Amino acid sequence: MSEAPSVTHSVPSPPRPFRWSDAGQLMKLRLAASVVFSAVAGFLLGVSVQELSLGFWPRLLEFLVLVTGGMLVVGSSNAFNQIWERDRDALMHRTKNRPLPAGRMQLGHAWAVALITGVLGLVALFWLNPLTGAFGALSIALYVLVYTPLKAVTPWAVLVGAFPGAIPTMLGWVAATGRFGIEPGVLFALQFVWQFPHFWAIAWMGFDDYARAGYYLLPSRKKDRSATYGSFVYAAFMVAISLLPASGLTGALKLSWLGAVLVLGAGVWVVLAALRMHREPSDPQARKLMLTTIGYLTLVQIIYVIDHFFLHGTVGFLFRR
Repeated sequence: MSEAPSVTHSVPSPPRPFRWSDAGQLMKLRLAASVVFSAVAGFLLGVSVQELSLGFWPRLLEFLVLVTGGMLVVGSSNAFNQIWERDRDALMHRTKNRPLPAGRMQLGHAWAVALITGVLGLVALFWLNPLTGAFGALSIALYVLVYTPLKAVTPWAVLVGAFPGAIPTMLGWVAATGRFGIEPGVLFALQFVWQFPHFWAIAWMGFDDYARAGYYLLPSRKKDRSATYGSFVYAAFMVAISLLPASGLTGALKLSWLGAVLVLGAGVWVVLAALRMHREPSDPQARKLMLTTIGYLTLVQIIYVIDHFFLHGTVGFLFRR
């Protein structure tokens, strides 16, 4: 008598447990912290020394709420982005080990992280004032619903992504003052223009990896001088915008002559890096430009804040007496 063929039953894999470390990677917490740094700079620029002398603790509470809400909103945007791009992320070396494409996180867990952090973050920002909450909601909507799907379609996605990317410093000012005006407009313009040399440098370095997933983010969809020339031009515009507070035409956003000299020096640093990238287009030069833009933005924001409190604040008052 022949034996009946054995039937092999596949054993379903156990559900993947939720890990906080994966949630942190999904939210890109280190990137979120750098974005929130810009919001903090904007907040400090919107607060006067006189206000702090009248009441420090209420401002400290607002500061902490801004940091918390900002981290949650940026983390939510990043989580939604990774949910949307999980299949393409699996094709790229730089992203294939993220929680979703690597299979370490369930999709349902990712949705829960994105939704909960988004809601809590917006509640915090709306608590500060309605305009801050509105800008926070706008940044999520533009990044997730417009930039993310457009990224696989056209290099113009970089322009679209520059709008939510430029909101943080402006949002910080609005959180401190409850109003929009020339001051947050200038802060927005500076960070908006900054993103082109910064992101095109990243797109240049990662060109082949991005191409594996169907992303072509340089202006002409290839490595050529249109990207390097554009980076140089935008870097020059960025320097001009950064000096506007020294003109006396930007309301309460002011910059002393010493601050202007320091900001100009930082700007020349970026322009020279962009010029070298244009003359010698290469991955090493793109990396130098990318790192220079990061250092530039951080340095300029620090100069603005120090100038605001020490040269236009208490110490400045003492020197002007």
